[in-house]
Amino acid sequence: MEPGSSLPGGAELAAGLADVDVVLGAPGWRAALPRVETLARRAVTATLADQGANGHLTLLLTDDAEIRRLNTGFRGKEKATNVLSFPAPYGSLTLGDVALALGVVRREALAEGRAVQDHFLHLVVHGTLHLLGHDHLSAGEAMLMERAEARILRRLGVGNPWRTRWRGAA
Repeated sequence: MEPGSSLPGGAELAAGLADVDVVLGAPGWRAALPRVETLARRAVTATLADQGANGHLTLLLTDDAEIRRLNTGFRGKEKATNVLSFPAPYGSLTLGDVALALGVVRREALAEGRAVQDHFLHLVVHGTLHLLGHDHLSAGEAMLMERAEARILRRLGVGNPWRTRWRGAA
């Protein structure tokens, strides 16, 4: 059923219905974030609701070596990164897949002085927005995506990760 579709009796299908498969592909995620599956589902649900969408996605929580392998194989970039998104082809029954690397997430959170949980939520929101068609290749696209991230994170009780950048641009 597509977002905005009518249910029997004429009721509208609510946005934000998420079906999230969380795959723990590396040890350490539950030690870093004891409720990691719940946090991931909250972030995906909030993102889908904000964007007026519903859907299924798979979230792979892995390590730096595996994300490096994926980044090399799919993007030709031989380095570990924080998050990768793999949108499904148009018309698929799923939105796609998102992968996060624990080591990169921890190091970035530490370097930015943020809680690992807050950075994790940000990256899940970011990856989910990519599955919904957002990108940050141009300055205009990046601004729209950052505003969506800030709005969704505020609803999740997380501060705006872009505040410093936006103040510097004003």
